[in-house]
Amino acid sequence: MGKRTIVPFGPQHPALPEPVHLDLELEDETVVRAIPSIGYVHRGLEKLAEKRDYNDMIYVMERVCGICSFGHGWGYAGAVEGLMGVQIPDRAECLRIMFHELSRVHSHLLWLGLLADGLGFDSLFMHCWRIREKVLDVFEAITGGRVILSFCKVGGVRKDLTPEMLKLVKDTCDYVEDEMRKTALVFMKDSSVRNRLCGTGVLTKEDVIDLCAVGPVARGSGVNNDVRTINPMYKSLGFEPILYDEGDCWSRCMVRVDEIMQSLNIIRNAIANLPEGDVSVPVKGNPPVGDFMFQEKCERRINDLVENHGTTLLFVSHSIDQVERVCKQALWIEKGHKRMEGSVEDVCFAYRNMEYTDFVEDNDILALKH
Repeated sequence: MGKRTIVPFGPQHPALPEPVHLDLELEDETVVRAIPSIGYVHRGLEKLAEKRDYNDMIYVMERVCGICSFGHGWGYAGAVEGLMGVQIPDRAECLRIMFHELSRVHSHLLWLGLLADGLGFDSLFMHCWRIREKVLDVFEAITGGRVILSFCKVGGVRKDLTPEMLKLVKDTCDYVEDEMRKTALVFMKDSSVRNRLCGTGVLTKEDVIDLCAVGPVARGSGVNNDVRTINPMYKSLGFEPILYDEGDCWSRCMVRVDEIMQSLNIIRNAIANLPEGDVSVPVKGNPPVGDFMFQEKCERRINDLVENHGTTLLFVSHSIDQVERVCKQALWIEKGHKRMEGSVEDVCFAYRNMEYTDFVEDNDILALKH
């Protein structure tokens, strides 16, 4: 056996996967093992939020990820509104949905283009990004920005859309749909694409839950974790989660292809059913100290636990500090396949020593009794 050494590699930014740090274990000059440091991003955002005015902080949140900047801004604004008890107008909520779905379209087109680039299918890559440019043109025409929009704010949105702007959005949706129908056929039927993707990188439902996968990755394995299902306005606009059961790369690709087409329909329905009224409400004061989860993903699991175990009050959170403040008697804690029963102190200690995730999933439950 040769000499083994550990060589730190990174953090590097390989574009799509975000920054990654690896400890490479070398045997002479051969890499025999790579130990990843997942989530190697330390930007100090939580500390910055303590110092910035809450209205200013939304600009920072939009820059967590440029591709999905609107979603980060909406999530932050919704959390602050929840803490402050602010109810935004229906028109503002509908406009938020419209912009969020436009962002989904351009994000999925970017991903599909990068997938084609990774396959060496340069013409398909260019077609995906050519279609995406039309969506960015809409953003620029309405907000002045192509990626960072600064359209969402605490209390609603920053401006209303004129009839001309709404027509531009609708016409762009029609154009993207026409172009996407032709482009989607390549992902669906081209043998060079299917040979590379079908049966590759299979994740079972159990894998998805154990690895806490989210988004199209989870939905490509048949796991319904789409938070839009609990938004009443999304339901009224005809949203249904798109699921594939194969769990391979092709399924994850097709989830995105189908979601683009669905998002275009949601946007058109939003335009056709856009409520009248204001697009924002005045917000005064500062958010109180506390916790608020903008989108709660465990609604069905909560009902199951209450029905099956008769819990008088079920408290679900990923903030263990909040649990300690609120709960008096712990029944149990479940995280993945791990289960801990006992007092609040025992359960909270056990939770802190479990592998942590920032995203609450159906397998990430705190079930406690007040």
